[in-house]
Amino acid sequence: MTTDARLDEARRLFNDKEFFACHDVLEEVWSETLDEDRSLYQGLIHAAVALHHFSEGNLGGARKMYDSTVGYLAPHAERPTLFDVRRLMRDLEACFQELLSARDYPAGLSLRDDRIPRLHWTEPQGDG
Repeated sequence: MTTDARLDEARRLFNDKEFFACHDVLEEVWSETLDEDRSLYQGLIHAAVALHHFSEGNLGGARKMYDSTVGYLAPHAERPTLFDVRRLMRDLEACFQELLSARDYPAGLSLRDDRIPRLHWTEPQGDG
């Protein structure tokens, strides 16, 4: 259990594929954060929005948000954080691979359920 129950809720929502609701919870935490975790939360917000767009078929929006997600999360991949950022980035890349490799506008692509990443704690905190 984290010290901020909203982070537990955001993780649950993300893992339940309720990406827009996850975005709302994380945005609340982000707006109150003044330390280096602020950009971490911004990256998690963008990840949730990217997955939401992908699930809704907004492929251009999904690609744009994926790119900004990487920009926000990359600095956190090598530092200790509550969330396993490296794993999330690796899983997001696999999830978005077909969209990222498309040369033209990728018609007919959809978010594959078996590739949707989960948000994991860095250290086991219950249900992993």
